[in-house]
Amino acid sequence: MQKDSVKHAVQVVLGVSLICSLFVSAAAILLHATQTHNQRQDRIRNILSVADLYEEGADLDAIYEQKIEPLMIDLHSGEVVDQAKVDETLNIETFDIEALAFDPDYGESIPPQYDQAKIKQRPKYMVVYLVKNGQQLQKLVLPIYGKGLWSTLYGFIALDKDLRTITGITFYEHKETPGLGGEIDNPQWKGSWEGKQAFDDRGQVIVEVTRGEVEPESSDADHQISGLSGATITSRGVSNLVRYWLGKHGYGPFLNNLEQGRIPEDFALIRGPE
Repeated sequence: MQKDSVKHAVQVVLGVSLICSLFVSAAAILLHATQTHNQRQDRIRNILSVADLYEEGADLDAIYEQKIEPLMIDLHSGEVVDQAKVDETLNIETFDIEALAFDPDYGESIPPQYDQAKIKQRPKYMVVYLVKNGQQLQKLVLPIYGKGLWSTLYGFIALDKDLRTITGITFYEHKETPGLGGEIDNPQWKGSWEGKQAFDDRGQVIVEVTRGEVEPESSDADHQISGLSGATITSRGVSNLVRYWLGKHGYGPFLNNLEQGRIPEDFALIRGPE
């Protein structure tokens, strides 16, 4: 009798475990589609926001399809990735920066002397976004990321069609201290980036976040952003990651190709007159 009771109890436990595992598996499959959709919508919302195209209550997918052209680029050559290389992992729609950075095929280590953003690893490829009005380039949105004080900051920076003037910046993921480093989300601080010069006449990155307030009359005011009060390390981290991604080891080769009209083939038509 006791043996039967033990056997029955084991059978019940196994049965319940099987049913629970089926429920969990089914929920995971159903939630994956929802999570993927939500992640895509969040990415679109941030891209449109930094490009100054976001409209509350509007059809964001429609705006994105009409105004944004994503391109996957090779960071080393600055060239657009051949469609033949695109697969389930290296895909514009499902591009995951963190996952690809540590992928044995698609990620790579950053030499310490170049790792200004303190990220150690990065993808060999990145997805960038052309903002167009018809066939004319209006802006360029570039993903950026790097270390702050407590976390890795993930965001986007937008350049005007002159490829030198910053028109917006936003961070969509970080764990910086609310009220201190978390002020990178403050609309007023983000607005202070608008109109700043990212490069000098020789193409060198000059934009930087300073310690303290920028002096309006300073000759450097056109490329400096005031640091966040009480958040020196976060401010320095933002400055470093922006300078890294705009530099020669980041998007430099792509920006050079874009400025020279080599990407895409009809770039002269897309960019239009200055």
